[in-house]
Amino acid sequence: MELLPEIQKRISIRKFTDTPVQKQQIDRILEAGRLAPSAKNRQAWRFIVIREPELRKKMESACFGQEYIGQAPLLITICTTNIDYKMPNGQYSYPVDLGIAGAFMMLQATHEGLGSCAVTTFDEAEVKALLSVPHSMRVVMLLAIGHPDETLDRARRFPLSRIVAYEHW
Repeated sequence: MELLPEIQKRISIRKFTDTPVQKQQIDRILEAGRLAPSAKNRQAWRFIVIREPELRKKMESACFGQEYIGQAPLLITICTTNIDYKMPNGQYSYPVDLGIAGAFMMLQATHEGLGSCAVTTFDEAEVKALLSVPHSMRVVMLLAIGHPDETLDRARRFPLSRIVAYEHW
């Protein structure tokens, strides 16, 4: 299997049908996140799966009224269990680790024929309260996942020549 075609197919979807995501698909998407690399293999994450329509509507409100949040038949909330660990470069590991896990899950969703969108516009305190996330933990992102109800062209990407340098800046 070539991976690049899957990456090229992935776009952010913000309009979903009401067709539920199958349990086997959810399991494979979560497995992709579980297998993602993390700093020192700490795997300091928790994934909260949200399928219930009423809770998705409450999450929509916590996401400042973004309608596709309530419309998506599946939300995965990506949380960290370790907000204190800094990597040797001085940066916190959890934004990197959870970003990688989210990307793995979005690619698996694409492979499953589903659409997805990473969501970082939300009221973290409200999301934590809705999902009983412990105070000491962080909610880093949500993934809205479902069967696409829109056809979009891939957003224009910069050419490699604009973003890549070899040996120096």
